[in-house]
Amino acid sequence: MAGLESPLDISRTPEVPMPMHANVVALALLVWSAALVAADPELVQTEAVVEVTARGSFDDVKQQLVLAIENRGLIVNHESRVGEMLERTGKDLGVTNRVYVRAEVLEFCSAMLSRQVMEADPRLLALCPYGIGIYILPGETNTVHLVYRRPPSEGAPAAQFLQQVARLLHEIVQEAGQ
Repeated sequence: MAGLESPLDISRTPEVPMPMHANVVALALLVWSAALVAADPELVQTEAVVEVTARGSFDDVKQQLVLAIENRGLIVNHESRVGEMLERTGKDLGVTNRVYVRAEVLEFCSAMLSRQVMEADPRLLALCPYGIGIYILPGETNTVHLVYRRPPSEGAPAAQFLQQVARLLHEIVQEAGQ
């Protein structure tokens, strides 16, 4: 299907040259990410997901997560109980493997950051609302996982704002995981 853009392609169109500072910003983000991993052994990053583990009960860490979000003037607008849904639908599908002991996703938004991101690239509506997952795996005692999607910023018209979103999400999970 020639001529169709991938829905996940957030790069600039070919006729618009990439500003030189975008390369500097991308390099700075790479250095910043490496520093975060080196500074926090409980932080695990993949290309798409960042994970922080915390010690404690699910309810205590969830409360800390809500407080960390609210401490930034943001409001949790939805709690998705993913673990319960998987448990319920697993029975209907005949699947008995338990993925999580408990798992939820808390969704929230920053009006200022979201506006900046979407003014730079309206397609990035797909990244809203921001979500942080919290879960416990079977067989793990007092280990709570906090995960979020890494906003793709390399080469994006909204790179500087997406990096601010990444910092916001990281600060929230770090605060909640303490």
